[in-house]
Amino acid sequence: MELTHTRILVDRYKECFLFYRNVLGFKVAWGDEESNYADFEFGGMKLGVFDRRQMAEAVGDVYRKDDSRTDRVALIFKVADVARAYEEWKERVDFITEPVEQEEWGIKVAHFRDPDGTLLEIYENL
Repeated sequence: MELTHTRILVDRYKECFLFYRNVLGFKVAWGDEESNYADFEFGGMKLGVFDRRQMAEAVGDVYRKDDSRTDRVALIFKVADVARAYEEWKERVDFITEPVEQEEWGIKVAHFRDPDGTLLEIYENL
């Protein structure tokens, strides 16, 4: 498993996209100001910025704009095979989504939480 990037989940996607691109000068690796998801590269690191409502929908949570319980960050791990990792870990991890192909993003994903509630995603490229 490889930690590929941290993803922040935002309510004001376009403003955040412009902030990271124009103010901080991060290089856009994927996405644009209208895509509701973007990856930025800087200093050998990667930062994902994603519309928080869409992340909530992906994991089946209720979106609560003014509620601190709605996720603000997710750690994203690349694995060789999401279905295999799911099968290996499902007795030890309480998955909140089963492996599913997100064709529009070109990945297969599954989601779970650590003991403190931090959202984690495992993915593989399709």
